[in-house]
Order: sequence, then C-alpha cells, then structure tokens
Amino acid sequence: MKILGINGSPRASRSQTLRLVQAVLDGAKSAGAEVELVDVAKLRIEYCIGCTVCYERGECVRKDDFAELYQKMLDSDGIVLGSPNYINSVTAQIKTMLDRMADAIHCQMFIGKYGCAVSTAGGSGADEVVAYLNRVLQTLGANTVGGVGVVLGGDPETIVPAEGGRAYELGRKLARAIEKKETYPDQEELHAAMLEGMRALVTANKDRWHHEYDYWREAGRLP
Repeated sequence: MKILGINGSPRASRSQTLRLVQAVLDGAKSAGAEVELVDVAKLRIEYCIGCTVCYERGECVRKDDFAELYQKMLDSDGIVLGSPNYINSVTAQIKTMLDRMADAIHCQMFIGKYGCAVSTAGGSGADEVVAYLNRVLQTLGANTVGGVGVVLGGDPETIVPAEGGRAYELGRKLARAIEKKETYPDQEELHAAMLEGMRALVTANKDRWHHEYDYWREAGRLP
C-alpha cells in the first residue's frame, strides 16, 4: 500500500500545511502504509499551454519535474493533497501541477485510488480549499475519505490538536479505505457520470486523441 503526500505550500519547512500532510502520512504509516512526501514548491513544474499533445501522444511537451511526480501519483494507492488558502483558493504551485493533469481526467486514471485533502488558512477558507482538492481527486476518478481544514487565526499553535488528532486519524482512515476497498454511493454516482462524459468526449475526438482513445479501448471501457 503506497500513499503519496503532496504539499502545495511554498513555505518549505515553515509550512503549517506541511505539518498536516505529514501528520496524515504518519497516521497512514501507523496503519501499515508505505508513505512518501513531495514538496511541490521544490520542483520545477511549468505551466500547461493547452497544446493537447498529451491527449494525442500520452506525453507532455514540457520537459520538467512533472513527469516523475505524475508517475509517483499513478504508482500510488492513495494521495494526500495539501495547500494553504491563498486568496480563496489553492497556491499557484499546486494549481500549476493540477493543470497538467487534463489527460488523467479524460482517461479517469485515478479509478481505484483513494485520497484526502488538508488545508490551513490565516483567517478563513481552509474548508473550502479542502473541498476543492477533494473534488479534484474525485474528478480524476479517486474516492475521497475526508479532509482537515485548520484556521490558524494568527496563532500557529492552533494546528497542534488537529495535527496529532484529526489529521493523524485521517491518515489511518485513508489506509483502511484502501485496504478494504471502501465504496461511497454518492461518489460512485459522480464516477459514473464522469465515465460517461469522458467516454463521449474521447470517442468524439478519437481521430485526433489517439493515445486517449487507445487507453479507453485497452481498459475495456468502450462498447
């Protein structure tokens, strides 16, 4: 069981979000998972330019650190996404990473994976960022098991109870969900709708998006 934690904060070791991501990984490790932490801000990930080459060939024209990180995600059973709230959304660093994943959405490459999200905020919006990150994971095909948002309010010690409590237990919950292959009826409805929509989209573009159409065919998802 492999679980990958991705911290989207640019504040390196000073990141409060990093503490939550690490706590989730610690909880997952205590439940038997093999864990790895990646700090996105330390990587060189360039902007998506919307060229659609990944749809056609299954590879990106950008030659940077994204391909290695993406492979880590594909090799993982579980993914923990973390970002502080920067002006009512995620950081530029993690959004840049997510924007490079349109091919994964078209192909629903995270089906069978599980995930969760964490966020911190100075004044408000942590729960909204958690909800956004979980929705991204679901859009990719993964099941999500919950999240932890912490509003610091100027006091960094506010994070301590969540770090050792809710975030740690979230990691254990994530590991259990992977082990038991948990399903969630509301998310299954979303996954079914995404499959139907992406199948129609890829099929309509099969003469151009050769990689994606071949992926769907090889996965046995085409009639």
